[in-house]
Amino acid sequence: MKLVFIGADHEVTGSCHYLEVNGRHILIDYGMEQGANVFENAELPVAESMIDYVLLTHAHVDHSGMLPRLVARGFRGEILATKATCDLCNIMLRDCAHIQMQEAEWKNRKAKRSANSPIVEPVYTLEDADGAIKKLVPYNYGEIVEVCEGLKVRFTDIGHLLGSSSIEVWATEGDVTKKIVFSGDIGNKNQPLIKDPQYTKDADYVVMESTYGDRLHEENKTDNVRELANVIQETFDHGGNVVIPSFAVGRTQEILYFIRQIKEKEMVKGHGEFPVYVDSPLAVEATGIFHKNEIECFDEEAMKIVKKGINPISFPGLKLAITSEESKFINFDDTPKVIISASGMCEAGRIRHHLKHNLWRRECTILFVGYQAVGTLGRLIVDGIEEVRLFGEPIKVEASIKTLAGLSGHADKNGLIEWISAFEEKPRKVFIVHGEDSVVKNFVECLQVEHGIKAYAPYSGTEFNLLTNKLEYEAEPIPVKKVTTKAKAASDVFGRLLAAGQRLMAVIHKSEGGANKDLAKLADQINSLCDKWESK
Repeated sequence: MKLVFIGADHEVTGSCHYLEVNGRHILIDYGMEQGANVFENAELPVAESMIDYVLLTHAHVDHSGMLPRLVARGFRGEILATKATCDLCNIMLRDCAHIQMQEAEWKNRKAKRSANSPIVEPVYTLEDADGAIKKLVPYNYGEIVEVCEGLKVRFTDIGHLLGSSSIEVWATEGDVTKKIVFSGDIGNKNQPLIKDPQYTKDADYVVMESTYGDRLHEENKTDNVRELANVIQETFDHGGNVVIPSFAVGRTQEILYFIRQIKEKEMVKGHGEFPVYVDSPLAVEATGIFHKNEIECFDEEAMKIVKKGINPISFPGLKLAITSEESKFINFDDTPKVIISASGMCEAGRIRHHLKHNLWRRECTILFVGYQAVGTLGRLIVDGIEEVRLFGEPIKVEASIKTLAGLSGHADKNGLIEWISAFEEKPRKVFIVHGEDSVVKNFVECLQVEHGIKAYAPYSGTEFNLLTNKLEYEAEPIPVKKVTTKAKAASDVFGRLLAAGQRLMAVIHKSEGGANKDLAKLADQINSLCDKWESK
């Protein structure tokens, strides 16, 4: 019975943990890395084709975004998640695949100018995303699920995103059972729309995030609705637009919830039913999913509005831009407006077009409403960069840059401590992950010294024996090395070939005990293929 740390160790994105129990191979999340990548992630201990299950905490791509690649490399198991998470992944993974394919196409068009440039392959395709979506298996909150012999799980609402969960895992080998709790991303209290994080009573081991383990949110001192109204009023009075880079899923719906209140209370004066554009097909689809899951996931305040027959995230003046033509029209309309567009960290998507049209205008405001990872365009703008490059052009940053304080989907240091302190008995060990290097180190020290909790921050590749309560291998940090585009393209394609070979070996092993006739046929097909390629 072994736990191996793969990703988001001394880093914030790319979450992935591996659990081996009773001969089964399980992943908890398989996320994409975003922004600056400081340390190398560990390789999976087994081939992708040998993974039996993935337990998914929530739909954000830094936790789910590499699932299509897992499928492309031979995974044929099940992906277990809450119903709302499955609904969101249905749209988010396709959107992520679309972005990967668009970026590869753009790089290949650009590379045609150079005869020696290699062909760039997308990380995965829409077909791979569809393959992952077909493997999603939805479950209710609070339901104990016997996944297979020796493995039971339960999803608990963790209040970070619609459908987000911490996952309790009961792992059994022989007559020994160990309980491991994976926190996922722990939500902030008193968020609009969704419920507060729920607590877990007991665990032998806990794998816990620490994104904001070194800071405190402003405790209810910030009236987000009033602050947003003030930003809109001031910007509109100067004749500018309010551009909000926003995550399409979660944060966009919260901003709509606030704007509905602003309009209902007429908090912005002199601009009538001012237009609000949601320029993201993904955000539009996600908003529909929020409606679909409101009974299970909305908090009491939001449900009071729903029960009155009011849509809590819709209002007069709301305009949805689906097509690229509708998106382009937004910036040719001189009316002061609110533009909500993805991606939230300004790394891709339509928001980059809106930044190109508005960053240089002093009368405009760029309002950030979510976490900006180190190395992203959003973080650079928040940190005060004076000029950025968008679509090959230099753009001066003249607009007012603001952040909506107190609006966060992540618990702060006190919220994290409150969550881990809710366990009735202290776990045997708490593994701290999903935080920047300095953050995890400080948070571990805080838990050890101030709260008497046995905490440890592993680097990617660390292996822990859950039966003996001992580290079998303590990994060292491996800094990321820069890889040339040519080398990366070659490694990606060869990686696909290796994965295909690993999948073939998995098929061979699983065929043991089959009919001799079928085994002989498979052997002949493999030998024919080898003969063909060896002759080349």
